Amino acid sequence: MKLAIVTAYPPSKVTLNEYAYHLVKHFRQHKQLTEIILLTDTAPDQADINFEEDGCKITVKQSWKFNSYTNVMSVMKAVNQTKPDAILFNLQFMKFGDKKIAAALGLLLPLLCKRKGIPTIALLHNIMEQVDLGNAGFTTNKVLQKIYNFIGTTLTKFILSADKVAVTISKYVDILEQKYKVDNIVLIPHGTFEIPEEPSYESSGDILKVMTFGKFGTYKKVEVMIEAVEIVRKRTQKNLEIVIAGTDNPNVLGYLDTVKENYKNVPQLTFTGYVEEEDVPVIFKESAMVVFPYTSTTGSSGVLHQAGSYGKAVVMPDLGDLSILVKEEGYRGEFFAPDDVESLANAIEKIVVNPEYRTELGKANYQAATALPMSTITKMYLDTFNNIKIGTSKKKEKELHGVSA
Repeated sequence: MKLAIVTAYPPSKVTLNEYAYHLVKHFRQHKQLTEIILLTDTAPDQADINFEEDGCKITVKQSWKFNSYTNVMSVMKAVNQTKPDAILFNLQFMKFGDKKIAAALGLLLPLLCKRKGIPTIALLHNIMEQVDLGNAGFTTNKVLQKIYNFIGTTLTKFILSADKVAVTISKYVDILEQKYKVDNIVLIPHGTFEIPEEPSYESSGDILKVMTFGKFGTYKKVEVMIEAVEIVRKRTQKNLEIVIAGTDNPNVLGYLDTVKENYKNVPQLTFTGYVEEEDVPVIFKESAMVVFPYTSTTGSSGVLHQAGSYGKAVVMPDLGDLSILVKEEGYRGEFFAPDDVESLANAIEKIVVNPEYRTELGKANYQAATALPMSTITKMYLDTFNNIKIGTSKKKEKELHGVSA
């Protein structure tokens, strides 16, 4: 099978590029695949496709650009040239741009590929029905929110025209099926990127690193974490370093620079900037815990799965998709009230002062992470493509018999 994947891809800074990297890494090890065609925003000579493991051929075609109005034509041209046997879209609603028209046009692609008769799966990492438009940086204007929701509903209908739409959280299946009256939604969990050997769970050195990881400024804001750690330092006299790993959310450029300036007198406050793929393990392994300073959620958390794979204790708000993941996939953490400094300080302190509890949480999260490796997730996608082909063949057979009769 020649599988095309439409996605952002490292070193792209567009969202979901890291997820694509790990999809490709594990897809290529399945013998069913003869070639992976990356239809991406990254130039072929820059794409990070030098994997240590053996696997199928990878072809990279730079076929779209962020905020381009011609992505539909350029991607479909690449599809016609490469002639894939199946196509997977790695999507969220702002995947093709943060300009409304460019973003919307890109989301027409699953429908167009389905119409060409190519077995098509759209992996949808979030759904508009579960996005807090104000917290996510779209708009706080109530009239505009209604307009956005209408547009989101329309675009969701286009995406649902794919043969199958994969979502990573069970609640999304229920919402989409009930609202849109469709039966082509499949639950395929997020999966864990890497499964390292089980860690020792012991923090090295005298400094405990309290780390957060992501794109910040909208519903992920670090001020509450900085202030909470300051409280814990005073209470416990522990040697704590605050590590903010990542960049600004594209909707709030300059956010972290403002935070740096406002908290320049806070000691042991580290901003790493963008973390290259090869440096991600180091960031997690050196941390004593991972904090999620979120006020809302917009989908399954890749950071939670990464924290679990490195056996880390986590501190997170008890809300939305994070709560669902904890219940469904077995992750454990210390919870706090969103945007509440005192509540977050209490949660962090419990893990700081109790090494045994920190280890207990880390072990539970490692076990949860190892239950869903990416090798299992990619096989689920291939099984789904096979089911699409079987269903298409049966449909054609029925139509043929109908004509014959």
